Amino acid sequence: MLTYPPVKKVSVVIPVYNEQDSLPELLRRTDTACATLGRQYEILLIDDGSSDDSARMLTEAAEAEGSHVVAVLLNRNYGQHSAIMAGFSHVTGDLIITLDADLQNPPEEIPRLVEKADEGYDVVGTVRQNRQDSIFRKSASKMINRLIQRTTGKAMGDYGCMLRAYRRHIIDAMLNCHERSTFIPILANTFARRAVEIPVMHAEREFGDSKYSFMRLINLMYDLVTCLTTTPL
Repeated sequence: MLTYPPVKKVSVVIPVYNEQDSLPELLRRTDTACATLGRQYEILLIDDGSSDDSARMLTEAAEAEGSHVVAVLLNRNYGQHSAIMAGFSHVTGDLIITLDADLQNPPEEIPRLVEKADEGYDVVGTVRQNRQDSIFRKSASKMINRLIQRTTGKAMGDYGCMLRAYRRHIIDAMLNCHERSTFIPILANTFARRAVEIPVMHAEREFGDSKYSFMRLINLMYDLVTCLTTTPL
């Protein structure tokens, strides 16, 4: 059986778009969770062209003495998955964890993903328990998961949850693809040798509104189709 060495450094990649209200708590809780790991870590926050004060707040957090924060500022809004890919190009860890900025997936789950990766997995996915989303979001998520499972044959239960962990070779393989439309969980699983899912908590959104409007979900479906098909559209 293929095994991997214990994780030495963790990189947390968080895309940010107009999240000024959630950032203070996000930074505090993520840093606290990572500090319990007993290993090196960095927290990369990618500002995806925010129009609020997010970019300034990230820059200040990165410049603070003793900070583990790395701020990556994009010149405009490229979308969640493109922002995450931009973050991947700056990571220095051997395990990379993606996390949304809205705190619906608690940063306190990070140690559990690291622990699971240490068991020899190169992709650790998650399944949200007791989802605190609207009926529309839940229905769209079920439809997307079924589409992916039927197309790829990979029976993972929650492709829409961005709280996931990837070994460094998975990240490098994705970066080398240079895909224009990229749905990261699907792309990662095409390179995975050992993948697993664990259940995680899901909280109500406390700050701001969801960034996934109807049109953004349509765009996500387009990315899914272009990622899953091998024929020109």
